[in-house]
Amino acid sequence: MSAIKTIAFAGLGNMGAPMAAQLAAKGFALSLYDRRAEAARGFAAAHGGRAAFSVAEAARGADAAICMLPDDAAVREVVLGEGGLATAMAAGAVVIDMGTSDPRSTVAIGGELAERGIGYVDAPVMGGVVFAKDASLDVMAGGREEDVARCMPIFSAVGRHVFRCGALGSGHALKALANYVNAAALVTLIEALAVGCKFGLDSAIMAKALTHMCTGRQHPLEKKVIPQVLTRKFATGMALGLIAKDVAIAADLGQDIGAVAPLAERVRDIWKAAESKLGPKADQTEVARLWEEGNAILL
Repeated sequence: MSAIKTIAFAGLGNMGAPMAAQLAAKGFALSLYDRRAEAARGFAAAHGGRAAFSVAEAARGADAAICMLPDDAAVREVVLGEGGLATAMAAGAVVIDMGTSDPRSTVAIGGELAERGIGYVDAPVMGGVVFAKDASLDVMAGGREEDVARCMPIFSAVGRHVFRCGALGSGHALKALANYVNAAALVTLIEALAVGCKFGLDSAIMAKALTHMCTGRQHPLEKKVIPQVLTRKFATGMALGLIAKDVAIAADLGQDIGAVAPLAERVRDIWKAAESKLGPKADQTEVARLWEEGNAILL
């Protein structure tokens, strides 16, 4: 397949504009579309490229098209709608969805594009606007190996790491799960701080202590999941029953002082169920067996 030189870029919002700027600075020829015509014109004036007045105009003659749009409904409309990208792109071109979309919709869109001879890659990014501006985003790419390989110069132009996730849709699946992990960690932390403050702890002291006790080498992904669960060692030396006890203390403390702590209560119940099923002497990391059994998989 030929190298990608010309790109139709659809979506010049907070993330799209700095990503497109990186591509322009690194020598890609851009044709630009945004539903706000002034955004495309302003970008072209500042960074180069050609402002297009329709999606089809932007796509005409492009080797690839990038969508940086809010959701899969918007992507479907821009790619497959009347006058969409697919109506103007030649067979052999590739469309890249770099926003966050539902992976099931991604697979469906990819199937329709394949019928036209157009490739499709899902490559959502992590890092936000700050990392988009300095091209240090993390990219999660799903799709046919040859399509992903062809797009690598684009990913390298906007990001620091590219994770090849597998088949089409796998990038979007991983992005959603990564955001779930981050969102769950955020509200768990906020809940812990709230219970602590209600008990009388100082939030600044808690934040400093939790940084040392729950991040870096102490984070469960680095300390427990990778070395113990994924290797099947299950040998941290900490008994499951002891963790269940500590989680119960935290949840019960919240209840006793009248704090709102629904996450702690649910986590307490999960660890209690694990203790009942696996036994109090099982290693703490064996809690993973609940999810493995429920999903009929091995992590």
